[in-house]
Amino acid sequence: MDDTGNGKGETGIVIPAQHQPPLPLDRLILKDGAEGAGDRTELDVLIVGAGPAGLACAIELARLAQREGTNLNIGVLEKAESLGEHSLSGAVVNPRAFRELFPDLKDADFPFRGPVGRERVALLTTRRAITLPTPPTMHNAGNYVASLCEIVRWMGERATALGVNVFTGFPAASLLVDGRGVAGVRTAATGLDREGRPLSNYLAPNDLTAKVTALAEGTRGTLSQAWLEWQAVRSENPQIFALGVKEIWETKRPLDSIVHTLGWPVPTDAFGGSFMYPLEPNLVALGLVVGLDYRDAALDVHELLQRMKLHPLFRQYLEGGEMVEWGAKTIPEGGYYAVPARRSGDGVVILGDSAGFVDVPSLKGIHYAMQSGMLAARAIHAGLKAGDASAARLAEYDRSVNASFIIQDLYRTRNMRLAFKDGFYVGGVKAALMTLTGGRFPGGKIAMEPDAEVDRIVTPGVSPGITPDSRLTLSKVDAVFKSGNATRDTIPIHLVVGKDVPAAVAEFYARMCPAGVYEIVGQEEGDPKFVINAQNCVHCKTCDIKDPTQNIVWVVPEGGGGPNYPNM
Repeated sequence: MDDTGNGKGETGIVIPAQHQPPLPLDRLILKDGAEGAGDRTELDVLIVGAGPAGLACAIELARLAQREGTNLNIGVLEKAESLGEHSLSGAVVNPRAFRELFPDLKDADFPFRGPVGRERVALLTTRRAITLPTPPTMHNAGNYVASLCEIVRWMGERATALGVNVFTGFPAASLLVDGRGVAGVRTAATGLDREGRPLSNYLAPNDLTAKVTALAEGTRGTLSQAWLEWQAVRSENPQIFALGVKEIWETKRPLDSIVHTLGWPVPTDAFGGSFMYPLEPNLVALGLVVGLDYRDAALDVHELLQRMKLHPLFRQYLEGGEMVEWGAKTIPEGGYYAVPARRSGDGVVILGDSAGFVDVPSLKGIHYAMQSGMLAARAIHAGLKAGDASAARLAEYDRSVNASFIIQDLYRTRNMRLAFKDGFYVGGVKAALMTLTGGRFPGGKIAMEPDAEVDRIVTPGVSPGITPDSRLTLSKVDAVFKSGNATRDTIPIHLVVGKDVPAAVAEFYARMCPAGVYEIVGQEEGDPKFVINAQNCVHCKTCDIKDPTQNIVWVVPEGGGGPNYPNM
């Protein structure tokens, strides 16, 4: 660790983007047939990621093949040990896509916990919760509270019943390409020690080839970003992101409404808010989401959530209860202007969160992900039926997405999240005007910069935060334990960090990561060292996102590790 300066060479300022290794395209993009693989499996369609987008794509494809009386060999790769383990969301779900994908089922048949009844939006101060009128974009009448991991497991069962091959515990580490086209993926090797040397249980990576590969990796998918850079596909604005930290609590007191909050503890120059949802009479999900374009280098979202739980609004439900699960996830927030200009190419399509299909003002993304999966399946099926998986043929996917409610919704709210770049109060006024004018105000695009190019202000002597009491508040180490993370301690480091990281930047990393992956040790002895605890990683990708031009590069680790979110 270099302690000679900070990110900008000026006291008190850090710009993480100035300390960046390049995106390692040489390991993310491989020529089909490159040496180093073990087994080779040939499929018709390969889907990377068993979330709502990938599984909806698989289910729709299998159904289309059945109706045509054709035999499609469909495979889904998932890096988690079992379906749903890496799926984190405080979910209120719009059932629209479920109804289209499963037209023979009723809402009561879907894996929802229950319909949204009462709802409340509140502005928090340090002690008070002031009820606000619910913004039109946040009305949830007709929607359902759900657990995302339960949705994923339920959809996985239906995909398997249709003959889809679901391979869990296999992360896709590289794209296989033939010329300018995608030919499949290579999985990550397993059984390597911290230095990358084979252990007794070593297994070589496998190649899975397909006529079409669908990338449904979730937020900032590694292969999706590699393909977009390789193909020089741009968007009008860079994608921006938020970090959500979430907990599940067994409570003594039931919660009878869904709750969303604005204001405290999020600083006024940052964007964010919290949620609290009833999953069962004695089970509550709560979390805090903060945009990663914040400027205070000392801001720690995990610590803010711990502080938030001490507020009377939350404490009245949590006091005397027990926190049973913890998790963290990033969310694409750029909206309409950050969606890539195209999400298809020769032999490839990009779905769901990997394409940025999230509407922040309504706090929704699951039904967009599923809809994108269905639209991709129809374009893929038509292309395979015609014997053509070219970019020109698969561009039908882009055309259908552009004509769908996905893009229509994102366009309607195109500047609402972006307005908050000027702070909470100014952003709130602008967002209200956008709502009143149907998105026509301010008349053009609000330009954004990548999260990691935002100046981070370093304030010397900032307090490390509250001291966890291990009852209502908890440390990052305890949080990782509650995530169910069982990653072995000797896993190879899957985080590519730039050289000579300045002390101020290293401190920034240590605070930004909700799972304590980055740590500075030896400060008291006068010999500080920057340590990466790769085994703590819960795959939220905050560190990678902090610099969308690759300050830290997150690449997929060995399969089967990471968090286990059974109720999230």
